[in-house]
Amino acid sequence: MNNLCTDIGWKSINHAGEQLCGDHVDIVEQDENSSVIVLADGLGSGVKASILSTLTSKIISTMMANGLSIEDCVETIAATLPICSVRGVAYSTFTIIHLINNETAELIQYDNPMAILIRDGKNYDYNATEMHIGGKKIFRSSIKLQEGDVFVAMSDGCPHAGIGIGYNFGWQRDDIITYMEALTNAGYTAKTLSTYLVDEVNDLYGGQPGDDATACVVKVRRREPMNILFGPPSNRDDCGRMMSLFFSKEGKHIICGGTTSTIAAKYLRRPLRASIEYEKSDVPPIAKIEGVDLVTEGVITVNKVLSYAEDYLSGNELYEEWSRRRDGASLICQLLFEEATDINFYVGRAMNPAHQNPDLPINFSIKMKLVEELSRCLKQMGKRIKVSYF
Repeated sequence: MNNLCTDIGWKSINHAGEQLCGDHVDIVEQDENSSVIVLADGLGSGVKASILSTLTSKIISTMMANGLSIEDCVETIAATLPICSVRGVAYSTFTIIHLINNETAELIQYDNPMAILIRDGKNYDYNATEMHIGGKKIFRSSIKLQEGDVFVAMSDGCPHAGIGIGYNFGWQRDDIITYMEALTNAGYTAKTLSTYLVDEVNDLYGGQPGDDATACVVKVRRREPMNILFGPPSNRDDCGRMMSLFFSKEGKHIICGGTTSTIAAKYLRRPLRASIEYEKSDVPPIAKIEGVDLVTEGVITVNKVLSYAEDYLSGNELYEEWSRRRDGASLICQLLFEEATDINFYVGRAMNPAHQNPDLPINFSIKMKLVEELSRCLKQMGKRIKVSYF
């Protein structure tokens, strides 16, 4: 087994005036190293298109994850989708990226713009075999994965951007490739790449998209472990064991909390250097311990990280904020969202006397909830999460 993993991110914008998006992305994990990603584009826009694309992506991803063939999937889609009373067809285009053991990508494409593969910073022309299933022309490709590969799947709202505004014939595929090559070489995550692409599409539409537009990006990278320590153990006798386990783990080390950092500094026999400079008014200053990659305050900082994580999973509107700043919450986001693939939480269950003040909105249950919610968000980002309590 190789040491590769995949970073997956997507973003959609709705047709101007519509409440629902007619595109849908669905991901089903077969196991830790294999998954099925489906981007479906329903006929038209609005409610009907949303239903068509959601049904298509759910049915295909679930069936393929359970080992059924593409022929069975297409036949099931044809028999399941409702028929449009106006056009007389049940119509949803789709792009399937089937990742197998993080070694091979199987691409199956029906009537969506052909997916782009950027390898070694340049467009890579992969082979595609034409198939005919149920009267539909489908292209199939099998590609051996390499570290750094970036797949860009799109609905047709992306290349149609700018028709009659900035371009006579829309944003051509070659132009999109050039745009994505430059971004890929900058080292952005899959989510950020899809965000930049769709934001550019929205700009080309003049902020009034003439079609639903979705970009789904899959980036192949090596695993990067990260460790985060949050709170002292409930039993003081467990401090040494907790610190020993935390510092023995491969990867970078983040410590959150004043008491926790004091215990860590004592364990390492190194000074804790606190700062009184606020990078951001609502996030407490960071500190430094030699041998630790990042030391921050606890609950307030982690709560801010959680709010950034929730935004990252939705519109990613706050990316420019946390990606550029050097406060504790922003630095944690940069490490967890952009660098880490495998994250180990070491969470202490000790009651903090400062949190027992009834005038403060912080208590033990809120601290545990923060860990649960942040873990959930990170899992949705595709991270492997392990939480150990002390």
